[in-house]
Parts: sequence; structure tokens; C-alpha cells
Amino acid sequence: MKNSARTARVTVSCDGKGMVSQAGAVLLWETLRATGLGRGLSQGLSRWRAPRAVHDPGKIVADLAAAVALGGDCLADIAVLREQPELAGPVASDPVVSRLVAALAADGPRALKAIRAARAAARERAWALAGRDAPGADGGLVTVDLDATIVIAHSDKDQASPTWKRTFGFHPMTAWADHGAGGNGEPLAIMLRPGNAGSNTAADHIEAVRLSLAQLPRHLRRRVLVRADSAGGTHDFLAWLTAPSRRLRYSVGMTITEDMQAAIGQVPAGAWTPAYDGDGQARDGAWVADITGLLDLSSWPAGMRVIVRKERPHPGAQLRFTDIDGHRFTALATDAKKGQLADLELRHRRRARCEDRIRNAKDTGLRNLPLKGYAANQVWCEIVALACELLAWTQMIALAGEARRWEPKRLRLRLFSIAGRLVRGGRRLRLRLAHRWPWADEVTAAIARLQALPAG
Repeated sequence: MKNSARTARVTVSCDGKGMVSQAGAVLLWETLRATGLGRGLSQGLSRWRAPRAVHDPGKIVADLAAAVALGGDCLADIAVLREQPELAGPVASDPVVSRLVAALAADGPRALKAIRAARAAARERAWALAGRDAPGADGGLVTVDLDATIVIAHSDKDQASPTWKRTFGFHPMTAWADHGAGGNGEPLAIMLRPGNAGSNTAADHIEAVRLSLAQLPRHLRRRVLVRADSAGGTHDFLAWLTAPSRRLRYSVGMTITEDMQAAIGQVPAGAWTPAYDGDGQARDGAWVADITGLLDLSSWPAGMRVIVRKERPHPGAQLRFTDIDGHRFTALATDAKKGQLADLELRHRRRARCEDRIRNAKDTGLRNLPLKGYAANQVWCEIVALACELLAWTQMIALAGEARRWEPKRLRLRLFSIAGRLVRGGRRLRLRLAHRWPWADEVTAAIARLQALPAG
């Protein structure tokens, strides 16, 4: 049997001219242009431009976001853009980048406000361009998912501390706009917190929602569904959500208490209805019931309902003290007055997509906070948010089908990493992509869609 493996040795030299790696990054720069994010950052950060400075602070932050979107995880990774000035434009040196981040950190609240204002304006433009694919475009609710996560620190950094998981680092609170089954999601807030910050701190949940609402187009801020796990099931947080000035909708997890266990024991067998699986079909071995009338909810917001799910644990699962008769129970609280119990419970369970968003953010710069100062790392979190938004808006505006659901790793492997050659002629610069690349047509079609849009 013949060995078909390549045996010829490849000769390598560094004399290629006009070659471009990461040629698919043009998608990100076109998204910056079409959404107006680049222009918004330049205007918002103009006060931090030093006299006679060559580089625009807004352009530096946009370049950092693009570098992180391409897989970078520190300030120095902006170098991947510096060697491609024909496409990326002039890119600042590492010392200039470091000085800017230090200046923004030194003026933290004002700098964060400027960056967030640019993000909000670009989001409104991006959602308008996306049309029916944008959250809330069908007249429904914009779903905002809250969840905290652990970011491990491997060195002594400002306000890094032991976490509840017995690790060492930070415990940021995040908020995400869900794109539904047809897309991914985008960050609305990434709040940096010390590692010892609590999971169910109502003040942090409230601040995350405040930041999220400020990121939404104004006409959508009254059409918001806030979802959270049991850490959000606190009196203070739900009271804030349901205040007359806000009247936000909610679906939050609830810890099973002794009162709930007693109420569950009183539910008639016929009151349990089949729960749904992820496809909306009846799931064998899982049921839901409404126990609102069996509880004293006088200290909770008016109109709150408590829905309980019971299911047979999967083989090998370790039972908990709240499990009754061999079944596992979970509970949620919601203000929804209409809808079948199974639909409401499934809607809440889809909050798990938030965990995928966090995992993708950790693949896009959030896995490690690279700077020593706490304020500087909060600026880094804003850069991570910008990078995640660039990816999400590129997918929402320019891509179609399965590509709208690709995670960052797949986007980098299939779209951004395509090679190309720069060709000059007729006073024009042309980027010729590798024609044998399987996804070359998707890249060129997406770039064409973006270039057909006016600048934001």
C-alpha cells in the first residue's frame, strides 16, 4: 500500500510581496465604518488626544478592539494590524497604546462614559441596518441576560482576590442582548468586580441593568425582558425592576426554600403538565406546575408568579437535599400573566445561551485581564465588549444562514484567516483573496454587503 503523504520538503523564504494575512479582517473595518463606531469613538475620545499627537485615540481603541476580535489577548497584539497599513491604516506603536490606556484609566468614569456612548450610538445604527434580524424588531421584547463569571488572575493584580470557587482573580457581572435561535448575542455591559464580590448582590444586578438600558435604542427601553439565574431572585432587585418608572419584565431563578418544598408537596398529580425540550416538544420525564397560590408572596412584587419544574435526574446525577421523591426541582419567578407554563419555563431556560456568550467572550479577550491596575482592566473590559460587538454586528448585518451563528473561533478560522494579495492598478487598491479557500465567496459577499451601506 502506497503512502500518499507529502514527502517533498517545502522551501520557505520571507520575500513574498503584497501578501496579506488575516485578510478577512476587512469585514471588521467595514463594520466599524457602516455602524459609525469608528467615528463615534474618535469624537468621544478626542479630549484624550495629546497636542501634536499623530494617532487618534478613537482609532487606537478601535484597532485594539479589532485585534482582540481577531484573537488577541493583550495590548501588544495590535501588532497584527500594524504590519498591514494599506488595510488597517496607521496603527500606533506599543508605547503610544500603553500611554493612552493609562490616560483613559486615570480618568476612568469620563472615559468609560465616552466609550459606552459610542457603543450605544453604533448599536442603534447596527440594529437599524439589521432590520428584522435585530432584537425587538418584530415588536417583541428585547431579552437581556445577566450572569457573573470568574476571571482567574495568575499574578498579583489590583483588587484581585479569592473567589467563591476557591480560585483567585475577578468576578465581573455581565449583561447580554440575546439574538434568539437565529443568531448569537452581544454584550451590553461587562462590569469588573473584585473576586470576592457576591453572586446575588442586588446592587450589582441593578447597575448591570442600568448600563444595559443605556445601551439600548430609546424606543426599546420599555420593551425589555430581564433574565437571571437564582442570584437575581432577590427582593431588592425585583422591586427595582418592577418600579412604576421602569416596569421591566423579568424571569429569574429562585432558590428552593422550605416553604416551596411544602408547596410542591401539595400540588395535585393532575396539575403537573409536560415540560418542553429545547425544540419546544414535550420532554419525557419533566413536568412544570404553578405554585403561586400555595405561597405567601406578600413581600414580593405584585403579580409575581412562581413556576416549578421537576424532572428525573440523568443517570449518575448527584441528588440534592431539595430533591423530592427522586426528582430534581428548579423554580423561577416571572411577571408574565399569559402563556402556557411550559412555554414560560422554556423561555427562562434559554437563558443558558448567556453562558455561551460568556464562553465566547473569554475566547475574545476576557479569559485573562492583562493589565495590573483595576481601572485599566475595566478599560480592557470595554475593549472586549467592543470586540464582541464587532463580531456580532458583522454577523447580524453581513452574514446569513449558519454563519450568523458561528462562534468566534470558527469565524477566525474560516473567514478572518483567509490569505490575500494586494494589487495596485488604475489608481485603485485591490485585495485578491485566495480563490481556493472554501469560504471565499462568503467573505466577498459579506464585504460587498457592508461596502454597499453608507458610512454611519
